[in-house]
Amino acid sequence: MKIATASSTEENTKSAIAECYSSLHEQLGRAPSLLMAYYSDTHDSAEMSRLLRASAGEEVQVHGASSCLGAMTETGFHSKEGVGVSLWAIDDPEGDYGTGAAVIGDDPEGAAVEALEMALERSNRIGGVPTLVWINGAPGREEALIAGIESVIGADVPIAGGSSGDNTVTGNWSQIANGEQWSDAVVVSVLFPSTQISYAFHSGYDPTDTTGIVTRCEGRTLMEIDGRPAAEVYNEWTEGAITEMLPEGGNVLALTTLFPLGRVVGEVGGLPDYKLSHPDGVTADGGLTLFSNLEEGETLTLMQGTIDSLVSRAGRVTEAAVEAGDFKSEQLIGGLAIYCAGCMLTVQPKMDEVSGYIREALNDQPFVGVFTFGEQGCFIANDNAHGNLMISIVAFSNQPI
Repeated sequence: MKIATASSTEENTKSAIAECYSSLHEQLGRAPSLLMAYYSDTHDSAEMSRLLRASAGEEVQVHGASSCLGAMTETGFHSKEGVGVSLWAIDDPEGDYGTGAAVIGDDPEGAAVEALEMALERSNRIGGVPTLVWINGAPGREEALIAGIESVIGADVPIAGGSSGDNTVTGNWSQIANGEQWSDAVVVSVLFPSTQISYAFHSGYDPTDTTGIVTRCEGRTLMEIDGRPAAEVYNEWTEGAITEMLPEGGNVLALTTLFPLGRVVGEVGGLPDYKLSHPDGVTADGGLTLFSNLEEGETLTLMQGTIDSLVSRAGRVTEAAVEAGDFKSEQLIGGLAIYCAGCMLTVQPKMDEVSGYIREALNDQPFVGVFTFGEQGCFIANDNAHGNLMISIVAFSNQPI
């Protein structure tokens, strides 16, 4: 079993894929079992999907999605003026892998089921329970996608991945699988590796002592905290971070990245573990729009982060993933990483440091890191979840299952 990566900042899609796939093939010595591609929206997704299929052949499972500005690997941050593509491949003759996809439309749960069943069929493991489900979908209905997958294989299988990103937050994201491409689909891969994996899902933020109760909400719109307009309360909590947007509303994405809202999802070592929601807009009536669903009665905690914490925490989450496994760091062979695009944009000049911390925690083994508009992962307590401003890590070892 072997993992390899390759990257290019070449603008021409054909040249970039030729360069990357040639490198992968040289590293692996043959076609991989599963090939993943993460690329900036400057690349044509239809051409990307077609070229990957032609390069790898029809027997190779191909899974991919657009990623904000590009991607990162163990060799650094791969984006030049917003252009980049990174490939990740695993060669595992004794394992089984399958990739499926379906248009989300107005039935996200049904789409997730369809994509999962297609992936299981292509893995030749229909009815089997995979070791890991890796997912990339269009942003907006992530909780329903997770629910759909769990309706088939249960809640004990870890689900990890992230929502497709673009460079300008204008909906120019895409998903690709096995020669096809979409803008509103979910791509699901099932992994039955021949060796052990481990995982972690966390953020780069710390809780404050400031809390409140969701007293009115609808889906991803938070209207009231403690019976008062949510935007007004949040502005007080953050000492005026969104004051200018209160009168008429507007986009606050860049103003709230260091101050997300957290909800406790369990405990690790006696300390609470949080999943985060990122406020992205103020509504005309004083509500907050978010990138994840809320429920009335939930307790919200104001979280806080710094540039330094967002840079270093990716390495710590990777260390946690490795520590959760029944293997040693010298037995690692690679990994997969999801890093929130909002965090990436906030610390962009330091992204080589971020990739360096992950590489160090993975004992210098290859990985790909994707910059997403929503993160999916499995907490230590085995709860699959969708959150914002999160880090999701999967570590692969050489230890047999």
